[in-house]
Amino acid sequence: MCGRYATTADPATLAVELDALDETDHSAPVEADYNVAPTTEVLTVVERHDRENPDSDPTKRIRRMRWGLVPSWTKELGKGPVLFNARADSLAEKPAFRTAFKFKRCLVPMDGWYEWQTEATGGKKAAKIPYYMHPDDGSRLFMAGVWSAWRDPRGENASPVLSCSIVTVDSLGHLEQVHDRMPSPCLATAGSHGSIPTTPSIRPCSSRYRISSNESTSIESGRWSTVSRTTDTS
Repeated sequence: MCGRYATTADPATLAVELDALDETDHSAPVEADYNVAPTTEVLTVVERHDRENPDSDPTKRIRRMRWGLVPSWTKELGKGPVLFNARADSLAEKPAFRTAFKFKRCLVPMDGWYEWQTEATGGKKAAKIPYYMHPDDGSRLFMAGVWSAWRDPRGENASPVLSCSIVTVDSLGHLEQVHDRMPSPCLATAGSHGSIPTTPSIRPCSSRYRISSNESTSIESGRWSTVSRTTDTS
């Protein structure tokens, strides 16, 4: 699973990198966030046609979304489970995700993600040790996602709430020593319309990942110890 991640992305930079339209409202300053949590507004990349010209090629667009997909049948925002992850092997069947899987896919940019393991410390209480997984070369990750546009049924003219889930797959290589699931990385390049998954199965691309841990450092700081081990997942 992926319940926390770090990102230093900002919409303007993403728009330049991906030759995309920045559709964020710029109402708040964008700062690096080393502890992105479910229900937070996050940056995503979608490919959509122009409303005025539906026959045109789809264009990449940078949008803000609530992390935690809100199904269309939800009666009240905040009620029910927070669907921040979606398993790749059941996307097509799960009622909450199958429509989004067909029609609304996205990418979620991040620098890396966190997982925790409970480990004995010699005391009475076991400690939860955080691990940070990130690319060996420090490059930005783009994780597969699905999204929805929910409208409050209590308001006829309510603006849609955009929300997303991060797609997860079986962990690669030694990453499974930390957790058996991981977010699914995808390629994203400027001008490429094939970067957002369109095939029935979503598979992670090969990469090299580092796993870092520092028991004395909180995840909010974004500072971690030297790499404890390097994993070749190719």
